[in-house]
Amino acid sequence: MYKTTAQHLSYDFKTLANVMAKATPARSGDYLAGVAASNHLERVAAQYALADVPLKQFLTEALVPYETDEVTRLIIDEHDQTAFAPISHFTVGDFRNWLLSEDASTEKLTALAPGLTPEMVAAVSKIMRLQDLILVAKKCRVISQFRNTIGLENRLSTRLQPNHPTDNATGVAASILDGLLYGSGDAVIGINPASDNLEATARLLHLLSDVIERYKIPTQACILAHVTTTLKAIEQNVPVDLVFQSIAGTQKANESFGINLNILEEAHQAALGLKRGTVGNDCMYFETGQGSALSANAHHGLDQQTCEARAYAVARKFKPLLVNTVVGFIGPEYLYDGKQIIRAGLEDHFCGKLLGLPMGCDICYTNHAEADQDDMDLLLSSFAMAGGSFIMGIPGADDVMLNYQSTSFHDALYIRQVLGLRPAPEFEQWLIEHQIFNASNQLKPLTEMPALFKSSLQKVLGSTDESR
Repeated sequence: MYKTTAQHLSYDFKTLANVMAKATPARSGDYLAGVAASNHLERVAAQYALADVPLKQFLTEALVPYETDEVTRLIIDEHDQTAFAPISHFTVGDFRNWLLSEDASTEKLTALAPGLTPEMVAAVSKIMRLQDLILVAKKCRVISQFRNTIGLENRLSTRLQPNHPTDNATGVAASILDGLLYGSGDAVIGINPASDNLEATARLLHLLSDVIERYKIPTQACILAHVTTTLKAIEQNVPVDLVFQSIAGTQKANESFGINLNILEEAHQAALGLKRGTVGNDCMYFETGQGSALSANAHHGLDQQTCEARAYAVARKFKPLLVNTVVGFIGPEYLYDGKQIIRAGLEDHFCGKLLGLPMGCDICYTNHAEADQDDMDLLLSSFAMAGGSFIMGIPGADDVMLNYQSTSFHDALYIRQVLGLRPAPEFEQWLIEHQIFNASNQLKPLTEMPALFKSSLQKVLGSTDESR
């Protein structure tokens, strides 16, 4: 029993899961699930109670049963007691105070990461303001590598997302060219295929491989097909850089995606065996989003933000190149408006970074949400201030295949200019060498097509016929 008193009212929260849910800042998904606080007073009371919970409690009171959930078993069995030891005597409130202190340096946070569980970081995030989430996440530094280096200080990468409603090669190539000319694409050139089948996946992977190899671009490609489709592509010697999969924070939710830890391990080993990286071999790309477990009726009575943090334990297991919280994509049933989306994006980044993950954010909303591009500007600016690893780059910020609103190539230029951020160093050098950027990391005026693309763009399109 977790008890506290507020304004002469006594509150009893029966379980740790209950106090976690009631302490969570308001969001529509938790109301939908029936786990949210009934009013602001109950929420504050739960936050007071949560602040007094010892961090050790999360190692003995599983929020999802150990016996029936492989994600819980992963969290408990791989917990690093040695890394946890320096803060093992803390309460959640103590942990918050220490994280905000100057003693919590980048080096100490890096060493601490294996000793933290998702539930611990979710709990502390619930008693933090936005500026707290930004300050602490900024101190975390997570570096990952494949053909370039992502996550270095004062760097911000972008995923070039050239989606097309029919997976048309010409349309995809045009969007890739557009993005490259704006300096986008160092995190990954990643396509959500309109058709998740082996033929379409293989054809698009060949297209991306042709572009990257022909232009010698220090980046990586990914088709965001189901992991089992990508495994089949690997078996057929299709050029696969990164293996993608959407993941969630409970075994049941992952089963709704058609995956489990064994399938992810098989895919990870298959991708490692290809050895396609040049500066590293971090070869997994995961996407997550608050509300996915609830939408699958697989949340076990937990609040959606705690479920989201548990997904990061799954991601951490496979040392990914990229983890992307697609924060506003699932819709207003889970994050109702811009205020909730902004809070969720910063929470996700904070939790992922504390756990040692290279966190990006698809700063986005669906057209039926109570949000607009001004909200996305605020999240983009806050996320970059917090040291986010990467964002999306989409033509016009409007995905013509998935039909949602995100961030554009221009948005990346804006935030890099305002905060003095630069692309991944290998990609930046490529941009300078081919006169897309100048030596001061500024986009050069385009008076004519760079020589790099003049002679070979049509050849790439010609060599990538639709029947392959």
